[in-house]
Amino acid sequence: MDLKKSAKDAAKVLTSYLTFQAVKTVLNQLRETNPAHAYWLNTFSTKEALQDGEAYLNALLQERPEFAIRIMTVRQTIAEEICEFLPEMVLIGIQQANMEHRRQHLENITQLEVTQPVADDEPDRSRPSATDPEISPE
Repeated sequence: MDLKKSAKDAAKVLTSYLTFQAVKTVLNQLRETNPAHAYWLNTFSTKEALQDGEAYLNALLQERPEFAIRIMTVRQTIAEEICEFLPEMVLIGIQQANMEHRRQHLENITQLEVTQPVADDEPDRSRPSATDPEISPE
């Protein structure tokens, strides 16, 4: 396993997610201050692939650089605020999720099979009766 590649991939996904959060923040701000700009940015964001934050920002820089710069600024602010406690939160979250998955798996593999209850008109085969051929009356 290439840990550096995994770390780069995780960082790229996180960066794109932070871009998405920044877009949401800027859209909310624009809805309050300039609904026409909010409408434009929302329309642009539905056309461009926001899954790749960097490609999204490159396209936005071509169309409306002032929005791209604002989103980059908000994204950086969000990153600075969460990076302090994010690694610990991720590690604890994974540990807790793994423990819960293991607990559920253990419960599933250790459950006993429940037998069907015997109807009143059927003889109970789990207890010997006097009419069973293997048991002789005393």
